[in-house]
Amino acid sequence: MQKVLRLDLVSHGMTEAMRKARFPVDESLTEAGRRAIASCGRLTAARVLTGPERRAVETAALMGLPGEEDTRLRDLDAGAWRGGELMSVPQDELYAWLTDPHFSGHGGESVVDVVERTRYWMAEIASEGMSTVAVTHPAVIRAAMLVTLDAPPKSFWRIDIPPGSVTRLHYRGEWTLHFTA
Repeated sequence: MQKVLRLDLVSHGMTEAMRKARFPVDESLTEAGRRAIASCGRLTAARVLTGPERRAVETAALMGLPGEEDTRLRDLDAGAWRGGELMSVPQDELYAWLTDPHFSGHGGESVVDVVERTRYWMAEIASEGMSTVAVTHPAVIRAAMLVTLDAPPKSFWRIDIPPGSVTRLHYRGEWTLHFTA
């Protein structure tokens, strides 16, 4: 019987961009975000990886999980929209972004791009066989859930990943979503 590999995906804490419905830049957590993360339970794993952005690195540090930065865990690139308010995007472009997983009219990544990047990263994690905690972004965690459930990229925006949440996946020949009590 094959050993079960555990992958814990931690969503970074609250940022000002999240609070104000803006596309993120490389920013720190809010003070409330820091307090919430500092009160989270502890996770352990053979390896800790983080997205390269300050919000991911800071979340890991507050959880006592200093780790190695992995650019594949970076946030979805919003291109020209980066730093702008969600409601400042022309309505037709915002609609396309939320309904067409191939849309990249902002000059950044499409949802499909993020899902494929995450798929390859998860395949590498599986092949290495080392339990891992990855502190990353809601977009990467959504993508991982789509890969795990073999769900279509169009489902990406139907998954809500709260700040500071932990999504646990198991691997034993294929990925499964594991809910803890």
